[in-house]
Amino acid sequence: MAARAYWKGQIRLALVSIPVEVYSATRSGATIAFNQIHEPSGKRIKYEKVVPGLGPVDADDIVKGYQYSKGHYVTFDDEELEAVKLESKKTLELTQFVDPQEIDPLYYERPYYVVPADDLAEEAFVVLREALKAAGKVALGQLAMRGREYIVSLKPCGRGILMETMRYADEVVKAQGYFRDIGDAKPDEELLDMAEALIDRKTAKFDPAKFHDRYVDALRDLIAKKRKTGERIEAEEEELPDRRGSNVIDLMAALKRSIEKPGAKAGTTEQRKPAARKAPAKKKAPARKAAPARKRA
Repeated sequence: MAARAYWKGQIRLALVSIPVEVYSATRSGATIAFNQIHEPSGKRIKYEKVVPGLGPVDADDIVKGYQYSKGHYVTFDDEELEAVKLESKKTLELTQFVDPQEIDPLYYERPYYVVPADDLAEEAFVVLREALKAAGKVALGQLAMRGREYIVSLKPCGRGILMETMRYADEVVKAQGYFRDIGDAKPDEELLDMAEALIDRKTAKFDPAKFHDRYVDALRDLIAKKRKTGERIEAEEEELPDRRGSNVIDLMAALKRSIEKPGAKAGTTEQRKPAARKAPAKKKAPARKAAPARKRA
């Protein structure tokens, strides 16, 4: 089964727009997840969304709410949140280029592969990749994905481009608060020589295949022993719809206009307004029953 794009849109550099698709470069296959089981019955415990005093509620009756003071909320539906205009939902505009060594590794968060969306986008994509490689720079911009906007970096990666989401400055904890109590004393020379010799002896090329999660291996062994008496539960995964888009560009003309007018911005396409929701049909009031006739005395 082909991988599903994590994000689809366009990279924009001045007047050049490049349709791309972004795919996750990592996966968490080593994690073992456990479910909670009701031991007396052997059945899996499930969770229901409930309202105190009302009990379980229907998913269609749930909206998102922000608590601005205790017990007071402002509520939003999905259409209102989707209508928030943020250009980076569909466009990654490259706004700055920096030397790679200027970025502290603490700021990097998660890697993604970037590929051209179609054959028409490939030429511009290759130009951007090779220009970054020749300049030795990392491109920076901002991109909205899955409910938040990220700082992202772009750098050449083989035939493609590697994108990494990055943390904001207020998300990185400064090291000084943890390291300030460590003394300034120099280590013993003999001990330092022994440590350096040990490092030299164990120096080798990095091979990630040599490392594996030993805790997960131990859990798998334990699970294998338990399978003879345990109960296996299978669940189907729900697939998200695949949304595709395309964009045709005139690369040479756009590059020339970008150089002639470096401050110019590309034209924006008109955004479709979300369709208005139909008002729910009013329920008819039940007919009143006629009062019984009084008996004459």
